[in-house]
Amino acid sequence: MLALKAGTRPPWVGLGGAVWVQIAAGNAYNFPLYSHSLKSVLGFNQRQVTMLGVAADVGENVGLLPGIICNKFPPWVLLSVGALACFLGYGVLWLALSRTVESLPYWLLWIALCLATNSSAWLSTAVLVTNMRNFPVSRGTVAGILKGYGGLSAAVYTEIYSVLLHNSSSKILLFLALGVPMICVLVMGFVRQCTPSSREGSSELGHFVFIQAASVVLGIYLLTTTVLEDVFSLGNTISYVIVAIMVLLLMAPLAIPLKMTFYRSNGAIEREGNGSSSGLLEGEINSDKTEPLLASSSSTTRLGSFNENEDISDEDILLAVGEGAVKKKRRPKRGEDFKFKEAIVKADFWLLFLVYFAGVGSGVTVINNLAQIGISLGVHDATILLSLFSFFNFVGRLGGGLVSEYFVRSKTLPRTVWLTCTQVVMIITYLLFASGFKGTIYAATAMLGLCYGTQFSIMIPTASELFGLKHFGIIFNFMSLGNPLGAFLFSALLAGYIYDREAAKQQQQGLSLLLNSEHEHGHGSCLGPECFRITFLVLAGVCGIGSILSIILTMRIKPVYQMLYAGGSFRHPGGSGH
Repeated sequence: MLALKAGTRPPWVGLGGAVWVQIAAGNAYNFPLYSHSLKSVLGFNQRQVTMLGVAADVGENVGLLPGIICNKFPPWVLLSVGALACFLGYGVLWLALSRTVESLPYWLLWIALCLATNSSAWLSTAVLVTNMRNFPVSRGTVAGILKGYGGLSAAVYTEIYSVLLHNSSSKILLFLALGVPMICVLVMGFVRQCTPSSREGSSELGHFVFIQAASVVLGIYLLTTTVLEDVFSLGNTISYVIVAIMVLLLMAPLAIPLKMTFYRSNGAIEREGNGSSSGLLEGEINSDKTEPLLASSSSTTRLGSFNENEDISDEDILLAVGEGAVKKKRRPKRGEDFKFKEAIVKADFWLLFLVYFAGVGSGVTVINNLAQIGISLGVHDATILLSLFSFFNFVGRLGGGLVSEYFVRSKTLPRTVWLTCTQVVMIITYLLFASGFKGTIYAATAMLGLCYGTQFSIMIPTASELFGLKHFGIIFNFMSLGNPLGAFLFSALLAGYIYDREAAKQQQQGLSLLLNSEHEHGHGSCLGPECFRITFLVLAGVCGIGSILSIILTMRIKPVYQMLYAGGSFRHPGGSGH
C-alpha cells in the first residue's frame, strides 16, 4: 500500500507538476519535425519513414507494463523509467541523424524510436493515474486538462524547434534526449498520490477554471507566435522573450498551491474538510472490513437492475450462503472496480476499444504523414500545419473533458455521445483532405485536431466510470493500443504503399524529378492529391463504422450514467474501493 500525502495542497501541487510531465510526454508528436530529414539525410523511402512512424506510435501507446506497475510502485519510479527510455532512444536517433555514428542499421533505429516514444506511456500513466485518483469526483475535468496540455506539447516543441534550435532536426533529437529526462527529475517529487479530493465546492471549481483558462491562453499564444514567426523575420531577442513567456504560462497551474500557501483565510475550513475526508476514508476502509456479507448499498441494488443475468439465481446463492455452503463472490457490475481479466470479457470494453481505434487510429495516420501530405498539396513548411493541429488538438482535449463533464452532470448524457459527433465530423474532414482543393488543408487539419483530441478526453473518463479506478492504469493502456494498431494498418500498410506507388508513377512520367530538384524534398517524393486520396477515403469509411459502434455503446451504457450521476454529482458505487 502506497502512503498517501494528506492535506489540500498536495493534489494541486501534483497537478501543476503533471502539466510539465504531460508536455514532456508529448515528445512523440515531434516525428513530423524530423521525419523529412530521415528521408533526405539517411536516404529512406516513404514506406521506411512510415514504418518508423509506426514505431513511434507503438512505443507511445504500448503501456501495459506501466499500467501494471503503477499499482505497485510510486509515480517517481515510472517517471524514472520514462526518463531513461527517452535518453537512450532519442540519443541513438541523434547519433544517426547527426552522422556522429555512421551507417546504423534500420532495425536499430526502429527499436530506438520505439523505446524513445515508449517514455510517453510511462510518463502519461504516472501522472494520469495519480491525478485521476487524487481528484476522483472530477475525473473528466482532470483528464481534459492533462490531455489538453499533452496536445499542446507539439506546439511547445515547435516553438523550441523554430526559435531556439533554428529548425534543426538533429538538435531537436538532442533536446529530447536531454531535456525530457531533466524535466522528469525536477518534478518527480511533486507528482505523488494524495488523500483524494472529494469536494465539489466553488473553490475547487474556481481552481479548475483558472487552469483551463491558463491553458487556453497558452494555446492561443503558441498559435499566434508560430504564425508571426513564419510571416515575419523576428530578431533573436524577441524570439527568446517569446519562449520565456511560454515558460511562464506553463508554470501558471503552480499558482494555485502558492495561493493556498500565502492566502490561507479559509484555513480552518480546509482543515475541517481535510479531517472529515480523512475520517470518511477511514470509515470506508473499516466498513469494508465489518460490513455483513448479505448487506448491500442502494447503489449496488440499482446497478444490479440493468446488468447481465447470472447463470445461478440470486435465491439459490442466498440460500447457499445462509447455510454456510459457499461464500458469496459476485462479479463486479458496470461502474464498480473491475480487474483487467474481468473487464476484457465485457462487450462494452470491446465496443469502447473499437470506437477509440476508429477515431485515433485514423487520426494518427494523418499525423504521421502530415509533412508529406502538406508537401503533396503544396504546403512546404510543416511547422504551421503541426502548430495548427496541436492547437485544435488541445481545444478538443480540453473542451471534450469540459463539455462532457457538464452534460453528464446536468443531463446524465453518456460521454460517448461526443465520440459519435466527432467521428461524423472526421468523415467530412477526410473527404476534405481527399478533395485536394487549394486551401482546404488548413481547415481540414484544424477540424481533425479538434476531433482527434476529443477522443482522448472522452475515452479516459469513460473507461474509469465503466470499469473503476483501481485497475484503471492497465485498462487505459490497453485501450491506447488502438493508436499503434491503426498506425500499422492505415499508415504503414495503406498510406505508405499508396504514396510510394503514386511516387513511382510520377517518376516514370518524369514529373517528380524536376520538382524534387527544385524543392529538395528527398527521394521518391509524390505531389498532388492522388498521393493520399485513396487513404483518406478508407479513413472516412472507418470513421463511419466507428460512429455506428459509438451509437450502440451509448445506448448500452446510458443506464450506468443515470445511476452514477443521479442528482447531478458523481456517486461511488457500492463495493468500489478507490
